[in-house]
Amino acid sequence: MKIGLVLKELHRSENDLAHELLQVSDRHKVDHEIYHVARDLAQWSQRHVKEIAAIAERYGEKLDPEPEGESHLAERLIDKGSELMGRAKTPGLLMLRDLRELYMKASGVSVDWEMLAQAAQGIKHTDLLEVCQRCHPDTLRQMRWANGKLKEASTQAIVS
Repeated sequence: MKIGLVLKELHRSENDLAHELLQVSDRHKVDHEIYHVARDLAQWSQRHVKEIAAIAERYGEKLDPEPEGESHLAERLIDKGSELMGRAKTPGLLMLRDLRELYMKASGVSVDWEMLAQAAQGIKHTDLLEVCQRCHPDTLRQMRWANGKLKEASTQAIVS
């Protein structure tokens, strides 16, 4: 069985999604909705990381139950350097890029949850299926939020 490999990839992807949500939150502090909602959504992915790690040993994978922390200093310096060099002159387009990236990452995580749920159903592992059923709806909500924010911000950012 390759379920352990899927869990390992899902663990990495959820960590990556949480990390990206925290970075977007930091980059768009002036937009209070983005700042606060992105942080809340990051906590969901961090909880998923813990749940994945808890069940992964059953499938031969030892994964760290602690989610990765907030953005590293080096990444913050790179972002700040980009702003100072003028690459972030258009905050609206930067926000669209960030929301697009969040949507794409959440979509990938969603596909992984779906594949894992199908496998769990196929081999009748109800505990694994329950984890999928608890976590996947959160990921779908993360996708819907990013998509909704993209729709809301696109016209003004692109046309102005």
